[in-house]
Amino acid sequence: MLFPETIETERLRLDRLSHAVDVIEYYECCSHHEPGIEEITRYLPWNPHETVKDTHDYLASMEEEWNEGTRAEYVIRPKDGEDGAGQIAGSAGLLCRWEQDLGLPAIWLRKRFWGRGYSGERADALLELAFDRLDLGVVAIPLHSDNENSYRAVEKYVNRHGGRYEGLLRNHASRYDEPADHHRFSISQTEYEAHHDG
Repeated sequence: MLFPETIETERLRLDRLSHAVDVIEYYECCSHHEPGIEEITRYLPWNPHETVKDTHDYLASMEEEWNEGTRAEYVIRPKDGEDGAGQIAGSAGLLCRWEQDLGLPAIWLRKRFWGRGYSGERADALLELAFDRLDLGVVAIPLHSDNENSYRAVEKYVNRHGGRYEGLLRNHASRYDEPADHHRFSISQTEYEAHHDG
C-alpha cells in the first residue's frame, strides 16, 4: 500500500479520510453547523458543505484520489489526555504531484483546536511520509498572503526541517473569489536529510 492507513504522533492520531468516517459527524464539522466555519475556510480551497450529500461526495473524492495514489487525506483526532480527545479536530493531507516530484501538505482545523501546535506536529509526520516513505524530491507549502496565523506556523516548521522561504508569488492563487498572492515555502529531500542527519 502506498499510503499508511493510520499515522500517530505524540498527541494526534491521523486515520484515512474515507466513508469509514461517520458522514454526519464530518458534515457537521465542515458545514454551517460548525462555529466559525467562515473563518476556518477563508483561505481554504473548499467552501462550507451545504448538504450531507456534499460531504458524502467529498469523502468519495478523497477515496478516489487515495486509490489513484495522488492524495493521502486523514481525519485528525487528538489522543487521550488532550482536550477533545477522540473528536474530529480537522483533516490533514499530502497531495502528490508525481510528475513534478512534489508534495503539497494541507491542513484545516476547527477553531477550538487552533493554537495548540497541531499544524506543526502534523507537518512533521507528513514530511516523514513524503521523504522517507514516498521519496519525493520537494515538499512545497503555498500560503495565502493574508493568512498571517498560518504563516507563522509554517515558517516555524519549515525552519525546523531545514527548508526555506522562496518568496511571494503574485496572483498565483485562482481558487478564491479573485486572484490572490501566495507565499511559498519549500523543503527539499536533500535539505531535510542534511538537517536531520546533523
